[in-house]
Order: sequence, then C-alpha cells, then structure tokens
Amino acid sequence: MKKVLTGIFAALILSISSPAYAADMQIKVEGVTIASDVKPEIKNKRTMVPLRFISENLGAKVNWSGSEVTLAKSDMQVILKLKSKTAVRNGKPALLDAKPYIKNNRIMVPLRFIAETFNCSVEFRNSTVSVEPAPFILDGVIVKALQHEVYYTMGSIVKQMNGSSYNEAIYHIFIDNKGSKVEAPAGYTSSVMQLKPGDYYMAGQFDFLDQKGNSIKQFNLYILSDSKGNTSDVRLYDATEIQWYLFTVSAVKSIYQLIDNAGQNGFLTMISDTNP
Repeated sequence: MKKVLTGIFAALILSISSPAYAADMQIKVEGVTIASDVKPEIKNKRTMVPLRFISENLGAKVNWSGSEVTLAKSDMQVILKLKSKTAVRNGKPALLDAKPYIKNNRIMVPLRFIAETFNCSVEFRNSTVSVEPAPFILDGVIVKALQHEVYYTMGSIVKQMNGSSYNEAIYHIFIDNKGSKVEAPAGYTSSVMQLKPGDYYMAGQFDFLDQKGNSIKQFNLYILSDSKGNTSDVRLYDATEIQWYLFTVSAVKSIYQLIDNAGQNGFLTMISDTNP
C-alpha cells in the first residue's frame, strides 16, 4: 500500500511541476487563428508561446543573438535574456512573470508580457486566447486596412492587409526611413512596357484605408534597376504630401518581410488579380 501511495504522490508532483501542453489551445490575433510549429503551453500558470511566432504577428522585428533577444517596433524596444525574469524595455528594467526558455530551438516567453508591451489586450476564454491590438489611428482616423498594389507587364495584383499591428509597423518603416527630399526622377513609370534605361519603376503602391475604403495616406515605392538587375537606388513618393524622398533598400526589404509574414498567417486578402 505504501508503494502505491508513493507512486501516486510522485505522479501528482510530476503533473504539477511539468508544463501542461495546450494541445487544444488556440491563439487568435484580431480574430485570426495563428499557428506555430511549437505548441503553446501552460507553465506555472502562465501561457508560454514561441517568441518569434507572437512578436512578428504583432508587427515587431526579432533579432536573436546568443542568449539575448531584441524586439523592436516603432518607438518600442525590448531586450530579453534566456532564464532571466528581468527585461529591458526602452532602457528601463521590466519584470517578467516567467523566465524565457528554449524548447525545440524556439524561445518560449510569457504571452501576456509580450502582448501588453506592444499595447495589446489579452483575453482567455475556454481554450482560446485572444490578443487584440489597439486600433491603428492615422491623422485621427482608424485604419481599417493597408491596400498593396503591385504592377506587372500586363496587369496588377491588389491585396489588403487587415492586421492593425502589421499596418502600424509598415507605416512607421515608411516614416522612419524617409531620407532627404529630392526632385522627381527624370523618368518614372508603373508600366514595364514603358520602362526605359534610367527610369524608376513603381514596385508597389501602399494605401492606408479608412473604414469606408478611402485612402488616408499613400506611399509609392520606385526602384531603379541597372543593366545588371541591381536595385540599390530607391525613391519614395509620398502621394499625400506630393513629395519625393530618398529611401533605402533595407527598409523596402523590411516592408516586404512584414507582408510575407502577414500572408503566411492569414492577414492578407486578395482583392483583384489582372496579371495574366
């Protein structure tokens, strides 16, 4: 009898101390269910999720170096360290309610800390955790979506991004990476058919839309490709200001990385495709 009780007691201790794998738990961001190759789990009564999985869906850029991770989005920067409850948020110490750790080569972090750091609310209901970012407000107007149009030889593809966090992050990339004001290029076009050597080709049109689908702000990216196909020269046209600016290739890459992430996680909707 003593051995039986000892076995039951050991099993009880193991179940308490080990993480509970939330096999049926769903994580939703703005109503979109997002999935990760490493499942969320409950550990010490805290919902732990893969860092990159949650951060990128809140529009943050993730940089992992050794045991230190930096998250950045517009004016917020957070530095986390593995196995430490102390983080640095915009230069000031911040206390996590659980230590980050590695599972299957993924850094697991407390969901609520990351969500609230980036101004999101968290609600637990049954087996679903809902993360709701604050609305993205531009010039006093709530942004409903970011419309992205790419022109090709014979047509264009139009998609809309509905994630507030993604849209806000992309907007700040445009604003933060504006270079000096410049004159309009001597030649620029949205049509490959009309492209001449030395012209700038419009690589994408970005419209931040209000609730009725009207454009609040529009940016156009123009890229100069030389005969070798290099794209080191970029111009940004702020259609709202009617002004041209210098821009950077790295900023363009950051924008399209966010668009790719949004597409992979269900935040992009195809509006039209006239490209044969």
